Amino acid sequence: MSTTRITRRVSHRQSQRGTEESAPIKWLLIVLALLFAAIFLLLPLINVFAQALAKGWHAYRTALTDADTLAAIRLTLTVAVISVPLNLVFGLAAAWCIAKFNFRGKSLLITLIDLPFSVSPVVAGLIFVVLFGLQGYFGKWLDEHDIRIIFAVPGIVLATVFITFPFVARELIPVMQATGTEQEEAALTLGASGWKTFWHVTLPSVKWGLLYGVILCNARAMGEFGAVSVVSGHITGQTDTMPLRVEKLYHEYNGTAAFAVASLLALLALLTLFLKTFLEWKTQRAYERAQRATPESAISNSEFETNPPGGARA
Repeated sequence: MSTTRITRRVSHRQSQRGTEESAPIKWLLIVLALLFAAIFLLLPLINVFAQALAKGWHAYRTALTDADTLAAIRLTLTVAVISVPLNLVFGLAAAWCIAKFNFRGKSLLITLIDLPFSVSPVVAGLIFVVLFGLQGYFGKWLDEHDIRIIFAVPGIVLATVFITFPFVARELIPVMQATGTEQEEAALTLGASGWKTFWHVTLPSVKWGLLYGVILCNARAMGEFGAVSVVSGHITGQTDTMPLRVEKLYHEYNGTAAFAVASLLALLALLTLFLKTFLEWKTQRAYERAQRATPESAISNSEFETNPPGGARA
């Protein structure tokens, strides 16, 4: 047996020693993880559907077809339809700039993208009240021109856009960085315009990461409570979204209706989880392909520079 094989076996055993545990420890960790997931994740989810259907399908259907509940569902969908495409455009543009170009203020842009993660949603809603409320900086001007932002749909949309802004950009930045700029440079060299390069080269290479970010953004937009609660005014039938409707029904001691609306949000969460898992798998595969392609292109470029065609030397 060669020395190389012995060395590889020894190093493999040492690496296993650092990553493997005994069977009792592994089973103990697995059981603890399953118990934690069952108690704190699965049981509350089952309880939501059990409470929603406790009085039968008729009560469940009646709760969901209530006029104020339908208005809350429509408003939630409307806010999501407006805020998600806006964040799609903003996030795609920001990720493209950060991943593909070097410019002054790049670190500041990255910090601004992460700002909604570090600011409490309630504080974010309060910021919009200070800016656009009747006693705010622009409140008098807006009132004179009969423009309503706070306690109206525009304020809910602004708060939702602010809270959900990082999701698309943060999912796209690492994917775009992994793909590199070789494909875009090749397309431009072959005569493609900037728009055609972006549409036919850049966008297809990040499509799974883009869909992943959009799904997360949509789920957060529909489930946002804190910022929306501050700017909405809790006007029944007008500015109540689904999370706000759940709270209001629960405080009115209408538990069946509250859990019925909550079950819709739970179904949305389950659908988001399924799509998230699928897109994570697709994104990981795309990332691995990009990682495999980058070293090969770098090697071919270095060989070209070392041995150019025709035997020429630099």
